[in-house]
Amino acid sequence: MNIPELKIGDLIAKVPIVQGGMGVGISLSNLAAAVANCGGIGVISGVEPGFNLEHYHRDKFQANIDGLTYHIQKARELAPKGIIGVNIMTALSTFEDMVKVAVKEKVDIIFSGAGMPMKLPELVKGSLTKIAPIVSSGKVAKLICKQWDRKHNYLPDAIVVEGPEAGGHLGFSVEQLEDPENFSLKKIVQEVLEAIKPFEEKYAKKIPVIAGGGLHDATDIAEILMAGASGVQMATRFVATHECDASDAFKQTYLDAKEEDIMIIKSPVGMPGRAIRNNFIKDVYEHGKPKGIKCINCLKPCNPKETLYCIADALIQAQKGNLEKGFAFAGAKVHKIKKITSVKEVIDELMEGLKNI
Repeated sequence: MNIPELKIGDLIAKVPIVQGGMGVGISLSNLAAAVANCGGIGVISGVEPGFNLEHYHRDKFQANIDGLTYHIQKARELAPKGIIGVNIMTALSTFEDMVKVAVKEKVDIIFSGAGMPMKLPELVKGSLTKIAPIVSSGKVAKLICKQWDRKHNYLPDAIVVEGPEAGGHLGFSVEQLEDPENFSLKKIVQEVLEAIKPFEEKYAKKIPVIAGGGLHDATDIAEILMAGASGVQMATRFVATHECDASDAFKQTYLDAKEEDIMIIKSPVGMPGRAIRNNFIKDVYEHGKPKGIKCINCLKPCNPKETLYCIADALIQAQKGNLEKGFAFAGAKVHKIKKITSVKEVIDELMEGLKNI
């Protein structure tokens, strides 16, 4: 197979892979820089990036501003010629502030999902920062393009399509997740390509579609590229790397995961999510035991009075290796990962595999 470059405006990634943003603290400057140095697009998670700073519990807002600033600068330092992105969820209570930090630090591209980022174009106005909404259907892609066109005279620089086999929070109902035939990634990619066609024609501009969710090997990538995607997004594969910013205990959770351990949970933010079953999850979801709530007011949809635990706190604990107080999100094919390697080895394996298809 002839491996295409991923072109997003004047950004050209030699390797058509976007490393998915993983929070809390799984993809920070170290992982993002490693992927960028290999020719892909490295992505820093914008969810609670200041969680490790001393003043986090005293002044969470400032700590997250400082954390995001630090990681963008650090990634730039580690990968001066690479493409660095930030994933900032629309559902964040500090969404606009985090976008402003990313723009100020001249990040190459902002990816934004978990809601529709309708104000994003005005937040990056006058900058060189590209913007790419994350969608889970052609309908949402069309709605965003329509609104951005009408209100901002702007089209997405790229669109990320996240399918139902992704890890973490999912933009699908439980019923849709149980209907893989009608909600396959390939099918959604084709729906999105169809939905954006009129806007591409109007602006005489191609909107590259990047697709991810459950992609594990070169065969998976080839299928999606042949379906019309310009590139792919992969996250789970990059957790089991030396450069990933998570603790060794978190990475070990991925290596130990069996297929039957992967489950869909209902997150406190009201969305389904794909995670690896452990004792924390069993206590909360199978035995209904609430875990001490220390709400840190991170996501708009969360209602601390009704929730069994704080999602951000659980993910922070897991990142640090305290799996008895948290859990790991992961994609549907995490059980296929058997060893820790380097980012370069992962990318070389995928690119070599593609050449032979």
